[in-house]
Amino acid sequence: MSWFERYFEFEKHRTDIRTEVLAGVTTFMTMAYILFVNPAILSDAMGKDAFSSLVAVTALAAGISTIIMGLYAKKPFALAPGMGLNAYFAYNVVIKMGYDWRVALAAVFVEGILFIILSVTKIRSAIIHAIPLSQKYAVGAGIGLFLTFIGLNDVGFLTAVVNEAGVLQLTGLNASALVAKQGLLFLFGLFLAAILISLRIKGALLISILVTSILGWITGAAPWPSQVFSTPDISYTFLKLDLKGLLNVGAIGVVFAFFMVDFFDTLGTVTGLSAKAGFLTKEGKVPDAEKVLLTDAIGTSFGALLGTSTVTTYIESAAGIEEGGRTGMTALVTGLLFLGVGLFIAPLAQAIPAFATAPALVIVGYYMLSAIRGVDFDDASEAIPAFLVLMTIPYTYSISDGIGMGFISYTIIKLLSGKGKDIHPLMYVLALIFIGYFAYLGGIF
Repeated sequence: MSWFERYFEFEKHRTDIRTEVLAGVTTFMTMAYILFVNPAILSDAMGKDAFSSLVAVTALAAGISTIIMGLYAKKPFALAPGMGLNAYFAYNVVIKMGYDWRVALAAVFVEGILFIILSVTKIRSAIIHAIPLSQKYAVGAGIGLFLTFIGLNDVGFLTAVVNEAGVLQLTGLNASALVAKQGLLFLFGLFLAAILISLRIKGALLISILVTSILGWITGAAPWPSQVFSTPDISYTFLKLDLKGLLNVGAIGVVFAFFMVDFFDTLGTVTGLSAKAGFLTKEGKVPDAEKVLLTDAIGTSFGALLGTSTVTTYIESAAGIEEGGRTGMTALVTGLLFLGVGLFIAPLAQAIPAFATAPALVIVGYYMLSAIRGVDFDDASEAIPAFLVLMTIPYTYSISDGIGMGFISYTIIKLLSGKGKDIHPLMYVLALIFIGYFAYLGGIF
């Protein structure tokens, strides 16, 4: 047995190089859509001139973070800039709240540093136990609806605008968009992705994006790419974060929102993937969880330095696990593919039209919405606060507002319904913080 096989413990996990390589390729195919979608979202906030840099930055952040996961944590988990968090970065923090994108990058960097500190201390456990499960599930589901709104708005299906008060206004379904060439291609991409997913075909979202784009180019709905490959250039976003801009009370809420969503999304994803791979102990714990979480946290701060929103562990890693991937070799292969392919496809990515990426946003929304099944709807004191989170996030276009509404309503409803014993002491602190945050935003002080 080679050193390589001993290092990744192939014998222990009953795997081999062929299986691990195939699993790594499968994971890459399943999540490669992020190379097209993440730049499309973030460039709405950073400017279209940032697009080429964002493609390379997305590939670098995903590739290097995933390689660290493979070599350090030795788990078959892949990382990339997270869906939902990139939308929060662009549409909420920058466009709605008015922060410069460089300040938003600084918030992501600080959030990653906090995550690193908590990953190596016992504070992490305290926070994990403080937040009720129903709130964790509701935040994920609410972000799913948020992404769906963005996807439908991108192709004009929903006539939606954010008014001067920062509230999303829906004026109804845009019937003309349904029969327009771009609208029909969007529907084609959406149904194609849904059918491929139903047939359990790997890389369904990537296939949908590429096929829909090609049809768009052929029919003239979008211009053909002038070229496919180019030399990567990250100068537009690299080391552009503005830490001084964070010296603002409102910015504290931004950092907190990034942290909360990233922290609990990562915990849920890692636990789910570990269960699927058979890693969980009899007590339900994830072996080497600290290494996995630390890798995730390092990826977030490193990604911010490069110029992208929060990097997180991807649930799409389950595709590689289904193919038999059980070691860090799977992640290593996935990371190398991101670096070998993603770094050089900026022209192709820039030519991908919105009607081709919008179906991916809707489908990811569907995936995230399924988390709401974890809420106990027989217990109103759990379900109503979760429902308020679910509604607040999309209708206010704000993940942080949704988290705040959930924490405050959960604490009040539990306390006044005689179930105060269900409230972790830290929840009172978090609820008070959000009350102060909302009071500040409302101009009370």
